[in-house]
Amino acid sequence: MIIKSLVINNFRVFRGVHEIDLEPRVQNQFRSAAAPIVLFGGLNGAGKTSILSAVRVALYGRTAFGRAMNATEYQAQLDALIHKGIEPCANNTSIQLIFTHSHNGIENEYCVTRGWKRGQKDKLILEQDNVEMTSMSYDQCQSFLNELIPPGIADLFFFDGEKIAELAEDDSGEVLQTAVRRLLGIDVAERLRSDLAIYLKRHDAAAMPDNIKSQIDKLEKQRVDAEHAALTFSNQASLCRAKIELLGKDIEKKELDLSSRGGAWAQSREQEKVHQLALEAERKELEKTLRTEIEGNLPFSLAPKAIQGLLDQLDTEKKAKQAAHFNHELNGFMSELAQQLSLNLTDSFVAIETIKTCLRERETKQAKTDILLDLSDREYDLIKSQSQSLATTSYSRFEEARQRLQQVEEQIDAISINIARAPEQEQLETHLEQIKTLNSQRTAAILEHRTTTEEAKRRYREAIDYARKVQKLHDKHKVASTAEASIIHAQNTHALLADFSERLTAVRVKQLESEFIKSYQKLARKEDLQLSAQINPHSFDVELIDNNKQIISRKSLSAGEKQIYAISILEALGKTSGKKLPIIIDTPLGRLDSKHRDKLIEHYFPEASHQVIILSTDTEIDESYFSSEFLRDDISHAFEISFDSKSRSSDLREGYFWEQKMQEAI
Repeated sequence: MIIKSLVINNFRVFRGVHEIDLEPRVQNQFRSAAAPIVLFGGLNGAGKTSILSAVRVALYGRTAFGRAMNATEYQAQLDALIHKGIEPCANNTSIQLIFTHSHNGIENEYCVTRGWKRGQKDKLILEQDNVEMTSMSYDQCQSFLNELIPPGIADLFFFDGEKIAELAEDDSGEVLQTAVRRLLGIDVAERLRSDLAIYLKRHDAAAMPDNIKSQIDKLEKQRVDAEHAALTFSNQASLCRAKIELLGKDIEKKELDLSSRGGAWAQSREQEKVHQLALEAERKELEKTLRTEIEGNLPFSLAPKAIQGLLDQLDTEKKAKQAAHFNHELNGFMSELAQQLSLNLTDSFVAIETIKTCLRERETKQAKTDILLDLSDREYDLIKSQSQSLATTSYSRFEEARQRLQQVEEQIDAISINIARAPEQEQLETHLEQIKTLNSQRTAAILEHRTTTEEAKRRYREAIDYARKVQKLHDKHKVASTAEASIIHAQNTHALLADFSERLTAVRVKQLESEFIKSYQKLARKEDLQLSAQINPHSFDVELIDNNKQIISRKSLSAGEKQIYAISILEALGKTSGKKLPIIIDTPLGRLDSKHRDKLIEHYFPEASHQVIILSTDTEIDESYFSSEFLRDDISHAFEISFDSKSRSSDLREGYFWEQKMQEAI
């Protein structure tokens, strides 16, 4: 996996849009591989942690803040991430992360965009190779990202200095203590010590009156019964706790299996089917509309030039028929006019001939057109209305229906893919039923664990109360013992058993040394290279041993040494996971001395991963480290984060604290 770029908008201290190129670059012409380290420099509060937070929120959403967070708490966390500067700014935030990821030998580029507004749920957009995966819902996209980069694995690669320190602070060792004691049989020695203590008390009771002995025996029996009952309930509680953990793992495994089989898509399968049926019905109506328009006035709009020629011909024929009709009527009128002129005028011949000459000239000037179609006026008006008005609206309806039909068919195809991708409900019923059964069993185990734990506590309190009563009787009626030597031997043996338990533990726990010491010796200072590791026989915590065989408790380590210790564990866990992911580490050197820093600069950062994003202050990766031979050729490029106290916002520019000054000097 390679993170190529990160774009943040109004996120925490960053106002506006900031695009950050994170893809490693080839810096040396003699080195074909890209330099792995992308370095960010910034003072405290400038916004280095915001870079790490943006990557985690973009990939995991709610899971980035914790698994047990509800929707209301998640919304409050999102609102808190919106930039709050002095000047008014937009009330929305977005993060875009572009990265490449290989699966089964095939590399794809993914673009994750997560945005939200204050008081509104976040929106998630996922693109693969520049194609938006619109067929997947929000939950399906999140499930897909969790499959690519599981959150539990990512915790080993995306971390900050504070979390590194926290890994070295767990000093309880309760689970390890119980396991080691049962493994080494130390509980047998403890029981023997308890039996010796009982013997000593009984010896004191030898000279006591019979009624006092009877009371002590009765109390001792009640104490033993209470202890046995308490131990029984305690063992049951331990079994319940182990059962709860196993059931939790089984549930998680089943849920992951369900997700890999398409559970996220199966949840919306029935909705997709209902949507598909609605779209199918809409498609039939659209097809019916198209056929109706084709059978109606639509054809007139398909050949506008031919239709216009037809209208021109019909208009010409109409005018020609009107002229012919007028001429016919006029000729009839001329006969009547000639008769009237003959009766009323003495010389009417000249007038009549003059009128006829004018009419012949007028008729000659009229256009001659052959009547080809000979349509009536009603038919002409109908064709004109259909071609000039009805055909236009018909074409609009046809085009609208055609475009909608295309959209509907595309949606039907996408839904068909989703339905085909999701397994049938019957295929998932077995898994769902198994998960339901496991949840019921886990709930019952939790209730049983709670009941048995309370009962064990109650019985232990009873046993302690009986023991106090016995001790009071012993103190009240204690007499000198006639078997002083036996008491001394028993007391010595009691102390010897305590020493024996410690020595046995110290010898056997060496078999439980951790493999992480190899990484620790690589990163520790030169004078610490002879250190080895073991489990402390008293606290059952992992401790270090120097070359003088002296135990160095982790509690006594400095903050820097604890940080080296935790980084060693993280490196071992990361390599064990088998995932090739980038490493993002925030303020990694703050608690380290110069020698420890040299070790990390020389052996950890250049070798930790193929892409290492370091978020540092000017006192961690300083000018000497930045230009050192161990780090210089491994730095791809660097950014400096500057905080403006006036606007209460930060800005990014390519370069590092001293790099800009060096370039200006050159």
